[in-house]
Amino acid sequence: MVDQDHLAERLRTSIGRFVRATRTHADALPPPLAETMGLLDREGDASTASLAQRRGVRHQSQSRTVKDLEALGYIARREDPQDRRGFLVTLTQQGLAALDRDRRARRDWVAQAIDTLLNPDEQAQLSVLTQLLDRLSDYNGRRG
Repeated sequence: MVDQDHLAERLRTSIGRFVRATRTHADALPPPLAETMGLLDREGDASTASLAQRRGVRHQSQSRTVKDLEALGYIARREDPQDRRGFLVTLTQQGLAALDRDRRARRDWVAQAIDTLLNPDEQAQLSVLTQLLDRLSDYNGRRG
């Protein structure tokens, strides 16, 4: 019988270690910038306050990140149609290209590690694991 608590903890720590290794070896963008750009890419234009809330950081920290991204030409501000006093930030084509380069670097590092370290049977197991992780990610806390 599998010890669910032990398995859950091992999975949590292994995934965390894997994410940190990928970031260490392949990230071209600093984490606050990459996180913000990723959110904008996945969820669309947003206010600084909304980005801060979704990232779990203070508004001041997110404002600094927005200014840094704007200085790099990776985002642009536009008027918020819901709040004429506010603005939304949006990814620019330059920002999308930088985000794509960052993602490609991560993907290439992972692909090289898989090719170098895992035999064909292990690669097949890893393919199944991605499906299982997707299912676990969709879990909402309810049975059924």
